[in-house]
Amino acid sequence: MTRDNESSPNTGLIAFDVDLTRQETQRRALVMDALGPDWDPVAVLQDEDAAYELLYSGLDAEQQRIHDELVAAGVLPARESGRAAD
Repeated sequence: MTRDNESSPNTGLIAFDVDLTRQETQRRALVMDALGPDWDPVAVLQDEDAAYELLYSGLDAEQQRIHDELVAAGVLPARESGRAAD
């Protein structure tokens, strides 16, 4: 963190800069540490796709109609197979 003692002549404000690079690097390192060495992002995405398919499977006609309306309105994402990374 640095503070420039020179004020702006037009506004009387003091320049104040904060470098968040170190904090952001530390935050990312902590997130990766919390995820652990066994974290598999591809498996997570595939599991999310499977859960999504299960959630919207077996809909009756009325439920399917409402689902289709919500998809058309952009409230729900369109059902696409293979959305997870390969």
